[in-house]
Amino acid sequence: MTGSIDDRLHHALVAAAGLYHQLVLLVGETGAGKTAALRRIAAKRAVPLINLNLALSAQLLELTPKQRALRLPRILEQTLDDALVQTLNPNQPQPQPQPLLILDHLELLFDPRLRQDPLRLLQRLSRNRQVLASWNGCYQAGRLDYAAPGHPEYRRYDSVETLVVGMDGGATIDSDR
Repeated sequence: MTGSIDDRLHHALVAAAGLYHQLVLLVGETGAGKTAALRRIAAKRAVPLINLNLALSAQLLELTPKQRALRLPRILEQTLDDALVQTLNPNQPQPQPQPLLILDHLELLFDPRLRQDPLRLLQRLSRNRQVLASWNGCYQAGRLDYAAPGHPEYRRYDSVETLVVGMDGGATIDSDR
């Protein structure tokens, strides 16, 4: 897929609307410009850009390590539901467009002490709403990596059931469809 990163994200979001998991990952190395791209999409769509680390850390702080691992999926879901409620316009007639959540800074989800599968968490969140999330890593030959091999947070997914847009110009969606 060619075109600007904003165009590729737009096409991926349109395509994701009809999928079981309405998840689009913006994949790139640290410093590649993911946050700037997400800010532009958030501004165009008038939705907030959620710093997931910041949104979750305060809620997890008071819990024991075991409670954090057990409660994280529910806390994440509630945090994002609260963010959606704040963006909906009560004066707008129903039905409203498909809700979109834009997530950045997901590092907390990869903390090994939380014993979570970050991709599955994001997919679960994207069942009833569109989710556009940054992903620090790379996507090559159908494999999605987070961090570098040997890093404590390193993850490799050989099978990815989601749309991926790479900062390097690649995408798993054909813009002609």
